[in-house]
Amino acid sequence: MKKEMYRHGDLLIIRVEKALGKEIKGNVLEEGKATGHYHRATGNGVTVTMMDDTKYINAPNGTVLTHDEHDPITLPPGEYSVWRQREYNPYAEVIRYVQD
Repeated sequence: MKKEMYRHGDLLIIRVEKALGKEIKGNVLEEGKATGHYHRATGNGVTVTMMDDTKYINAPNGTVLTHDEHDPITLPPGEYSVWRQREYNPYAEVIRYVQD
C-alpha cells in the first residue's frame, strides 16, 4: 500500500489498512486546545473510531475534514489513522503537542 499522508492544522492523517476501535459519536477527531474549535470528519458513511490513544477514520466514500480556522480538505475513500503533531524545543529539551 502506498503511504498517503495529509495535514490539517495540528493533525497528521495517514492511510492505513484497517480502522480499529470503538465508534466515537459526532466524528470529532480533535478539539483545538487554544480555540475550542473541533476537527471533524464529514461525509456519507464516515465513522471515527478510537483504540488505545489512536483515532481512526473509516471513509468508504471519502471524507471532508473541517475546522473553523482551516480550509477543508478532502480525503479519498479509505481508512486513516489520526495523530496530533508534536514539536521539539531543543532549548527546553521538551516535546509538546502542536496546538490549534
